[in-house]
Amino acid sequence: MTVVGVASSIAEALRQARALRPDVILVDIGLGDESGFDLARLLARDGQGVDAEVILISTHAEADYSELTAESPAAGFLAKSELSARGISRILDHTP
Repeated sequence: MTVVGVASSIAEALRQARALRPDVILVDIGLGDESGFDLARLLARDGQGVDAEVILISTHAEADYSELTAESPAAGFLAKSELSARGISRILDHTP
């Protein structure tokens, strides 16, 4: 896997997603004053060429966000402590 961009705001993330067209976008739930859940929703309905899978990440446990994650358009959630190529593949392949 190759990291092609990093963003620190919703606006910057949308710009980069449109320009770079990645396959997967890791979205930190805590974006300072902004919400990763909001970004996930915006990416899902962007309509400007963003067709990437979104995976929500956080330093907090999955249980802390399970309802919000289930309601979001994200493919899944990964705790940052479990963030790896294998973890990403597990979510994208929908395997346990």
